[in-house]
Amino acid sequence: MRMIEISGVAAAIVLAAVTAPVHAADKPSDAQIAHIAYTAGDLDIKAAQLALKKSKNADVRAFASDMVRDHQAVNDKALALVKKLGVTPEDNDTSKGLVEQSGEKQAELAKLSGQDFDKSYVDNEVAYHKTVNGALQSTLIPSADNGELKSLLQTGLKIFTGHMEHAEHLASTLH
Repeated sequence: MRMIEISGVAAAIVLAAVTAPVHAADKPSDAQIAHIAYTAGDLDIKAAQLALKKSKNADVRAFASDMVRDHQAVNDKALALVKKLGVTPEDNDTSKGLVEQSGEKQAELAKLSGQDFDKSYVDNEVAYHKTVNGALQSTLIPSADNGELKSLLQTGLKIFTGHMEHAEHLASTLH
């Protein structure tokens, strides 16, 4: 169960970084928000691609396929929006933290196989979606100034809430 503890701690660290009390001057800009959201989706795509390579469980593979499809669709819309608005996504401490945490988790998952991999991947998906959804609700959506960006983030939150529920259900079948 050490993997779940690590995942939960890492998720809590990222969540704390994203949802720390925001002062007006510290509020993430739309360019930073776009980069955080895109990065979170891209990292989940990479995790799902690893699951598609490693898992033999049909339910886990179907879930991973959904993650690739849905996160790629949202990221494609985000890229089109930033291009339309002429905004250059801006790297920041939160997006860097997400990348670092994801790299560590990917390395852990890569060492696992079979049911151990499936359980750890799905448990991580539950924690990851809780973290990202919490950040969307508490920081990213409220901080977005552009209405189209805010709308895209709200749409993403609805989709990702469904992902979290799906991951929770899948996790309950693997334990």
